[in-house]
Amino acid sequence: MNLADAEIGEEYIVKDIEAEDEELKSFLFSLGCYSGEPITVNSHIKGGCVVSIKDARYNIDVDLARAISI
Repeated sequence: MNLADAEIGEEYIVKDIEAEDEELKSFLFSLGCYSGEPITVNSHIKGGCVVSIKDARYNIDVDLARAISI
């Protein structure tokens, strides 16, 4: 299952980042999004979703959401 399919308000644990781009993985790591970390989808919006990672909220696009396995 990936983040694009997640239920709103449910807390999930990141299992893996499925991306070829190392820069993208590094960016997500800098946000605190890596294996073992909790993540919550606050809302689904056109073209992506709003997520909470640690104590911050981020707007991510649908392609990035699909790359995050939960």
